[in-house]
Amino acid sequence: MSQTAHIPSHRKPRRSASKLALRAGVAGGVLGTIAVAGAAGPANAEPVTETIEMPTLGSLDVGTNLASAVAASAEASQQEALDQSLQSLEQTAFQKASQEAKKAKAEADRKAAAERAEKARLKAEKERQEAAEAAERASRTSTRTQLASDSSNDGGSSSSSSDSGSRASDSGSRSEAPSGSAASIVAFARAQVGDAYISGSTGPNAWDCSGLVQAAYRAAGIDLPRISYQQSSRGSSVSLSDLQPGDILYWGSRSGSYHVAIYVGGGKYVGAQNSSTGVVERSLDWDPPSGAVRIL
Repeated sequence: MSQTAHIPSHRKPRRSASKLALRAGVAGGVLGTIAVAGAAGPANAEPVTETIEMPTLGSLDVGTNLASAVAASAEASQQEALDQSLQSLEQTAFQKASQEAKKAKAEADRKAAAERAEKARLKAEKERQEAAEAAERASRTSTRTQLASDSSNDGGSSSSSSDSGSRASDSGSRSEAPSGSAASIVAFARAQVGDAYISGSTGPNAWDCSGLVQAAYRAAGIDLPRISYQQSSRGSSVSLSDLQPGDILYWGSRSGSYHVAIYVGGGKYVGAQNSSTGVVERSLDWDPPSGAVRIL
């Protein structure tokens, strides 16, 4: 027979603690019964036939403790599962709140950047308008200075200029009242007299020179460019002695004018002059224009 063959073990199986306690309780009850019987009478007395069974308190305690342990274990498992569920919910809520906070911050940053860009654009536009207004004032001052110098150096030229202005006034005085598109243009321009002058403005309560001319022509259903030199480049040139209501007056050269206005008849024009005067109606003699064009 091989030495490595399986040899049955002679070790006694281990008894569980509950079984040992049960047997101990039974044994204790039996011994207690014998002790009581021995103390009840003499040695020759008849044997006692009634026995008293003692309760097996050990087994009851073990069962109670086991049930309590099982209940405690179940409660602990349930509490642990509940804690894990709450932790999972808290983690999910935190992640959602974090994502929403990041999204809100990104949106706030985008709006802030857009506001900064808009402010920068408005600032640049304002600076451009102020520069254009300053250049316009300087150019008009230079033109008036040159005209005054020419007049002092050449009396004949001055007389000719005065005659030209007078003829323009006479022509306007003799002209009939405007009608049709011209009447709409003149009525719109005169309705804005007293409004403020703001460079770059196109109404309804503030204008610059080309913005007013463009809006007046639009009232008659005619589209014009936005810039003064583009407006004076339209239509055909007309003499200042042959003006009609609705004609566009310009200052400077026709293709490089720096100021425009609308002739309204009677030797007068309406224009958005500058920030000091706003929109005014003035005589041609107050600030003689360089030329005129007719669109109608």
